[in-house]
Amino acid sequence: MTTTSSRAGIAELTEIRVREPGRITEGWAARRRRELVGEDGRLLIVAADHPARGALGVRDDRHAMASRSNLLERLATALSRPGVDGVLGTPDILDDLLLMGALDDKVAIGSMNRGGLQGSVFELDDRFTAYTAEEIASSGLDGGKMLTRICYGDPGTVATLEASARAVTDLAEQGVMAMVEPFLSVRQDGRVRNLLDPDSTITSIHIAAGLGATSRHTWLKLPVVDELERVMDATTLPTLLLGGDPSGHPDETYAAWGRALDLPAVRGLVVGRALLFPPDGDVAAAVDIAAGLVHGTRP
Repeated sequence: MTTTSSRAGIAELTEIRVREPGRITEGWAARRRRELVGEDGRLLIVAADHPARGALGVRDDRHAMASRSNLLERLATALSRPGVDGVLGTPDILDDLLLMGALDDKVAIGSMNRGGLQGSVFELDDRFTAYTAEEIASSGLDGGKMLTRICYGDPGTVATLEASARAVTDLAEQGVMAMVEPFLSVRQDGRVRNLLDPDSTITSIHIAAGLGATSRHTWLKLPVVDELERVMDATTLPTLLLGGDPSGHPDETYAAWGRALDLPAVRGLVVGRALLFPPDGDVAAAVDIAAGLVHGTRP
């Protein structure tokens, strides 16, 4: 039986998918798993589910994430660093990383709804187009994540809420994390904008926290916003903070993360572009700084 110890190089991935697709199933069954959290109860997760929503840009480069080989190299570097607990991605990316042997002893979170393509007329229709709760459980993943954008002016929001609630319930039944990423959103001049003021974030928290038949496995994924102490007082659910599209100087971003991580409900970070595409190109250094902030140590 092929195991995850048979590590494939990036150049081999297509050939394996053509001739030995069963290696993916075998690999998930053989993957070495870990507890969701360690002794400090914190997580640093690298996010890589943006491409499936057509969101390939980082800063001024609209196609920064267009190369799959380059993205996989960056992800492999990030996952090899001490203090990085795991990765969030769609099946195509997680299956590649699995074949590369990068997911042993890592937390693997499956991204579930990528239907709201960036810039589309249906962007607010966050349909479930990727992982299902059943696949997450059967493959031995550690949880599922759902984007839940709430637009009071879009009647389709209620379908998103219903689907997210069903996913929270289904994931809880499987005994794995249900990661909900809520935003209050508006459409202005044909573009979707997430409202990142404290009061809008608080409202989104209360809506998201009530989704599903149980909250026993629900975690939140929230943006770093102003008045974060007041915002985080809106919930007792464990929360991971997202990195978002990096725009300011990295030192300012790291400082904001550090302040946020002092709050009891904040249990870590889920960051993609800010760590995978730092301005100086040094993925390892960026990840090491984030790991030090989350886990309180530097390698």
